[in-house]
Amino acid sequence: MPNTTNTTILVLYYSRHGSTRKLAELIAQGVESVPGCDARLRTVPAVSTVTEATEPDVPANGAPYVELSDLEQCAGLALGSPTRFGNMAAAMKYFWDGTAPQWLSGALAGKPASVFTSTGSLHGGQESTLLSMMIPLLHHGMLIVGLPYTQPELMSTSSGGSPYGASHWAGVNGNQAISDDTRALAVALGRRLAQNAIKLQET
Repeated sequence: MPNTTNTTILVLYYSRHGSTRKLAELIAQGVESVPGCDARLRTVPAVSTVTEATEPDVPANGAPYVELSDLEQCAGLALGSPTRFGNMAAAMKYFWDGTAPQWLSGALAGKPASVFTSTGSLHGGQESTLLSMMIPLLHHGMLIVGLPYTQPELMSTSSGGSPYGASHWAGVNGNQAISDDTRALAVALGRRLAQNAIKLQET
């Protein structure tokens, strides 16, 4: 009997000013362009140096907060964060620091993953941030899916994008619109991630 359950790709991001969220939505669009694939958009709460500060149980806008069960249930993962001094944001790092049970059980091992980011300046650490987000995914045994140079926008973009993943130059105030090249690369990354998830499920 054929499997009628759709393949779920988790698109997990953190966004302060909306740019990374917009990339996440484009990646989700790419995921859902693949027949049989659904994108599950999730975010993480902010962290604070003030220990009394708390976030609401449900975000005021955007995607719901991620649960560890989302990791266990997904067939693939797209992970996104704005750049913080060439690294992922503390809120995203804090979430991954709490995934030891999933690491021990191998819940993510063998699943495909991709990464994406946005920066305030054009040379603000896009590639180092993408690489930093790969590190916990590799520890979890995930298979990294990048963007090959068969994607023509990689050769023409002046606003972000690399073989490591989709990226966007958002500007200091986050007011730089997503370019056509960046849009195409984000959609392509989501589509490629979903296609790889389908192939892995068929093997």
